[in-house]
Amino acid sequence: MNAINDPAKDAAGIARAALEGAARAARDAATVLSRAPREVKDRALLAAAAALRAREAEILAANAADLAAATGLTDAYRDRLTLTPARVEAMARGVQEIAALPDPVGRVLAEWTRPNGLVIRRVAQPIGVVGMIYESRPNVGADAAALCLKAGSPVILRGGRESLNSAAAIHACILEGLRAAGLPEACVSTAPNTDRAFVAAMLGAAGLIDLIIPRGGKGLVTRVMEEARVPVLAHAEGLCHTYVHAAADPAMARSVLANAKMRRTGVCGATETLLIDRAVAPSLLPLLVDDLRALGCDFRADEAARAILPGLKPATEADFSTEWLDAVLNIAVVDGVESALAHIRRHGSEHTEAIITGDEAAAQGFLDGLGSAVGIWNASTQFCDGGEFGFGAEIGIATGRLHARGPVGLEQLCTWRYHVIGTGQIRP
Repeated sequence: MNAINDPAKDAAGIARAALEGAARAARDAATVLSRAPREVKDRALLAAAAALRAREAEILAANAADLAAATGLTDAYRDRLTLTPARVEAMARGVQEIAALPDPVGRVLAEWTRPNGLVIRRVAQPIGVVGMIYESRPNVGADAAALCLKAGSPVILRGGRESLNSAAAIHACILEGLRAAGLPEACVSTAPNTDRAFVAAMLGAAGLIDLIIPRGGKGLVTRVMEEARVPVLAHAEGLCHTYVHAAADPAMARSVLANAKMRRTGVCGATETLLIDRAVAPSLLPLLVDDLRALGCDFRADEAARAILPGLKPATEADFSTEWLDAVLNIAVVDGVESALAHIRRHGSEHTEAIITGDEAAAQGFLDGLGSAVGIWNASTQFCDGGEFGFGAEIGIATGRLHARGPVGLEQLCTWRYHVIGTGQIRP
């Protein structure tokens, strides 16, 4: 086929042109946004929050259209896609809370004086143009737009095809906020459609986009990590563990595990594996399983757990490395803190792990021994969330070892530069 008439190549060229146009407009907008005073950015955010509330009916109607068009989704995926009045209000409240946070741009992170009298300051500054690629959850667009705006970085949003109408309705509210504050609309732009060629264009946009943040399933994140020619801030999976230690309070363990697994099974902070100490497994495991089974949970258990509860389905090695994002829980019996840590190192994704115990030394040993981004003592793994951390919202969870780890909020969306202040010094 002649390349000129090749539909795939035509689509790629159209997507690349659209991305380059949006990115160049965003870079121009960055010169304004990076120097915008806090009150201007906050005015935009508060107006956007008001628009989200005022346009609730439009947003829910758009979401209903997305849900009606979506087929073949798991219950957990449909839950992530679904908006309700409470979730729209949570979006608006999150944007409002971001407005109330201190401006992260221009903070002096460190300052020192050299023997020659030079004063050196490390000062927070915007990252630049951010590309946000996300799936299913429409509220991610509002969170990302608000966080990037406050952090002084324009953002190009590309939502999943299932949430196209919802994303457009939310984006309209953000634009209303930008107009109210007199900021360029290019501060927050969206992909013109859900063509995968636009994602490819984003991933290849070195020099136009400064940072790509993917938020979605393993397939999306893997593709981004493999194909990006732009720096990426990402996490691959949420293989989170809750370890019930021998000194755990049984009532606390039951309550926390039920929440950690079943509050929302489709979020990355949901517990996927229960590790239970051999000393308490015979008495406590049946209670934990009964609690979760009553909530609709299924199980995959190792040999030691099935010796206690023979009716449980056997777990394979692959099960312990599976992010179910569903009402399925892996169970393994372990012998103390070091055994629990060894299991996590072998199967985890360095996202979030929790220990339930009344033994402070055991808890500290567990937290110190983790390589994960977040360690929790006596609370649900589902607290790994930017809003719960006081960030107002999050743009994602970072599990890499560089720049940012855990929920990524305003401070993590800034980099820094150095200001050097002298009095005429010259180098010898």
